[in-house]
Amino acid sequence: MLLAAGAAFAGSWLPIAKDGVHDPKSPAAKQLQQPQEALSRLTPDTTGNQVRWVQALERGEISPREKLNPKTEIRKLDQDILLNLKGGMPIVRFPHKAHTEWLDCSNCHDRLFKQQTGATKISMFEILQGEQCGVCHGAVAFPLTECYRCHSVTRPGKPATMPTHMDPRFHSPGRLGP
Repeated sequence: MLLAAGAAFAGSWLPIAKDGVHDPKSPAAKQLQQPQEALSRLTPDTTGNQVRWVQALERGEISPREKLNPKTEIRKLDQDILLNLKGGMPIVRFPHKAHTEWLDCSNCHDRLFKQQTGATKISMFEILQGEQCGVCHGAVAFPLTECYRCHSVTRPGKPATMPTHMDPRFHSPGRLGP
């Protein structure tokens, strides 16, 4: 049922000629694959660009190049970091694996975040201003309106509740959503 619900949102991609980004008069625009054709085959989402990119990668629906330069050393880290340990929202679970499948460590460390855990003060204000996590989230990754995708760990002694419009399978540590 959730897959069907996600698919209902899919298909709302604008054609390249009408997306306001590409020049429809350019001959190159006619050579590009239409978003509908490219994205409708991938695991659907209900927000952002309507693709659940991590699941598409995990399911083998896409296989991006790991590197452009053959001399580049590939580093992947399968480690979760818990953040926002003292706030009122649920705790943030930062999954390094989901990020290092796409990006080299140097994309974030030490430019956006110091490599030492706890050395960078992470701020929702900064994130909402397009800094820190907001460099990608809201631009190329799921939008910042999806609070519970990051704030996903229930605080000890608190009930595990989500807003009624959210399916908890989207937000569980194993990310079992559609």
